[in-house]
Amino acid sequence: MFLRRGGQGQEDLFTVLKVHSLVCGDGYCQAHAPVAAVLLMQMPAEHAFWCLRSICDKYVPGYYSHGLEAIQMDGLILYKLVKKVSPSVYKILKKQKIDPVLYMTEWFMCLYSRTLPWASVLRVWDMFFCEGVKVLFRVGLVLLKFGLRPEVRAKCPSMYETLQALRNIAPGIMAEDFLLMQLQRLDISEEDLQKEHIRQTNKKELEKTQREKQAQKAKDR
Repeated sequence: MFLRRGGQGQEDLFTVLKVHSLVCGDGYCQAHAPVAAVLLMQMPAEHAFWCLRSICDKYVPGYYSHGLEAIQMDGLILYKLVKKVSPSVYKILKKQKIDPVLYMTEWFMCLYSRTLPWASVLRVWDMFFCEGVKVLFRVGLVLLKFGLRPEVRAKCPSMYETLQALRNIAPGIMAEDFLLMQLQRLDISEEDLQKEHIRQTNKKELEKTQREKQAQKAKDR
C-alpha cells in the first residue's frame, strides 16, 4: 500500500502526518508514521487523521511531546510491574542497569505496530481501543517475561545481549494465540497499574521539589 512512490497510500500517509503535525502542539514525531499507516490500512485518510488525533490526545497523552516525559514515566511503571510478574527478569534488568526507555519506547510509542506480527497487532489494537493504555503495559510484561525466559537470560551476560534478545523475540511468543493466552493469564490488575502510577507520580513530584529546594539554596549562597 505504501511501497509505490507517489501512490495513493504514500500521499494519504503524507497528508495525515502533515495535517496532524500542523494542528498538534507537539509537532511531528517519527512514531506517528507507523501508527498512521496502520490506521490507513483500515479506513479513509480523514478517519485515520481523527483516529490519530484521538490516540495522541486521549489514549496516550504526552507520549509524543518533547522530552518524552510520559514515556519515561510509563517505562518506570512497566519496570516496577515486571518485579511482580517475573522477579527473575526484573533482577537481570536491575543488575545490568537497563533503562526501560531502551526497550519499551518503540513498543509503546508505535503501539507495537513495529514489533508484533500483523494478526497480533490487530488484536492488540482492538483491546487498546476498548481498554486503553493498560493493554500496552500487559503486552510489554508478556514480551519481557517470555522474551527473557531462563534459556535466553543464560545467554545475556551484559546489557548488549539482553537488549538484542528483546529486539529479536521469538515469533512464537508474539503469535496471536500465544500472546492472547498469556495476556489472559497475566497476574496484573488495573488496581496494580493505578497504584504504581500514583507511586511513580508522587516520587517524581518529590524529586522535583527536592531539586527546586537545592537550586534555591545554591541561589541564596
